[in-house]
Amino acid sequence: MSTPTLVFIPCFSGAPWDLEQLTPLAGHPLRTMRLPEGVDDIERYADAVAEQVADLKDYVLVGDSFGANIALAVAVRRPAGLRALVLSGGFAANPISSAPWRAAMRLMGKMRGGIYRQAVLRAHAHRLASPHDGEGQVPWSEADSRRLFLDNTPAASFGARVVAALNADYTGRLRDITVPTLILTPSHDVLIGEDAATVLREGIPDAREIVLDRTGHMFRFSHPHTYARAVGDFLMDAIGAKETI
Repeated sequence: MSTPTLVFIPCFSGAPWDLEQLTPLAGHPLRTMRLPEGVDDIERYADAVAEQVADLKDYVLVGDSFGANIALAVAVRRPAGLRALVLSGGFAANPISSAPWRAAMRLMGKMRGGIYRQAVLRAHAHRLASPHDGEGQVPWSEADSRRLFLDNTPAASFGARVVAALNADYTGRLRDITVPTLILTPSHDVLIGEDAATVLREGIPDAREIVLDRTGHMFRFSHPHTYARAVGDFLMDAIGAKETI
C-alpha cells in the first residue's frame, strides 16, 4: 500500500501552509496550495482542491478552519483516492451563532482600503486570539494574525470568503464521509466555539476528536509540532500511514 500524500488546505487567509514547521510529518509526502481569490462559494473551493489532487492515487486532506469546511465539501463527494480526513478548528455550517456578529461579519466583508486594513483585520485578529498563543513552539500574537492577512488576503477575497463561510452547510451530508476522520480542536476558541466540533464528531460515522490543551484557534501557527504530532499519531493508528524515510 502506498504512503498517502498529505494535502494541506489553507485557512481563511488563503495562504499556503508553512510545511517546514510541521517537523513530525517531515517524512510524509506533503503538498499545499493557495486558495483562489474572490471566490464566494465553498463548492468552487472544493473544485480547486479536487484539481490539486487529481494526480494522486492516495491522499489525506488536512483542512484548517475555513479550510476544514472546504475539506468537508470534498470529502462528501467520496473521491476515490481519499484515505483519511483531518479537520482542525473546523465547522460543518456557519459557526457564528450570534446574529449581531453575523451581521458584523457581513459588513466587515464589504469594507475596503484603510478601513479593511486598520479596523477589519484588527477586529478579526482579536477574534482569532487566545491566551495560549504565546506558549507554543512559534509564539503567536494578534499582530502576527493581522500580518498574515495583510500579506495574503485582498479585501475582496476576505469578503467573498465571509459569504462562502456564512452560506455553506454540510451538516446534512456528514454521514456521506466514509473515511477515518480526526477532529482536532483547540481548548480555547472564541471564533468557532464548542458546538461546531460536537456536530462534526456526532455526524461523521468514523470520527474521533482530540482536544489539544492550552491551544487556541491559531494553533496550527503557534503549536505546529504539537499539531503535527497529533496528525501523525492519528494517521498511524487509523490507516497505518508511516513516515517514508
